[in-house]
Amino acid sequence: MLPKKSIPGSCLVLAMLTAAAAGAQTAQPARVPDVPYVPTTDEAVQAMLKLADVKKTDIVYDLGCGDGRIVIAAAKIYGAHAVGIDINPARIGDAKANAKTAGVENLVRFEEGDLFEADIHEASVVTLFLLSSVNLKLRPKLLQDLKPGTRIVSNTFDMGDWKAEKEVVVGDQDDNAFLSRHLFLWTVPPHDAK
Repeated sequence: MLPKKSIPGSCLVLAMLTAAAAGAQTAQPARVPDVPYVPTTDEAVQAMLKLADVKKTDIVYDLGCGDGRIVIAAAKIYGAHAVGIDINPARIGDAKANAKTAGVENLVRFEEGDLFEADIHEASVVTLFLLSSVNLKLRPKLLQDLKPGTRIVSNTFDMGDWKAEKEVVVGDQDDNAFLSRHLFLWTVPPHDAK
């Protein structure tokens, strides 16, 4: 039998850091996300930002930002400040790493949080890739919290009886893909016109 040895302090610290990192990688959302994670295609990302007419002076919010690709593209291509909100800590971790790789950390921010409770009042553009039912549930918050003139672009899903001002089809007309093909644009009306 080998004699018992004490674990050196540096090994103990390393073991604790490894355990903490493993715990962070398996962190769970505060509640079940409203939609499954499905990344927006690169072609749709470009088309969404173009449809919203993003400028350097805009503040773009992506609600349900996933890996941060829309936020990062808004910063990298247009020089806009952008914020991504997602309830899943794993997605936020991915988004932060992707922003660092893209070199846009100074223009973007990612927040772990519930999109129904997030403070979005500073947005001039909001992007969504949710579901029609979630868009409808979110619509009162968008109309209440956002300034008139704020542009909202949704990937694939509409907002029921709030008809889009513009609709764009992305990709080849013969493509049978359903997701990331249809994009919708709305502008928040004056608050007395809701």
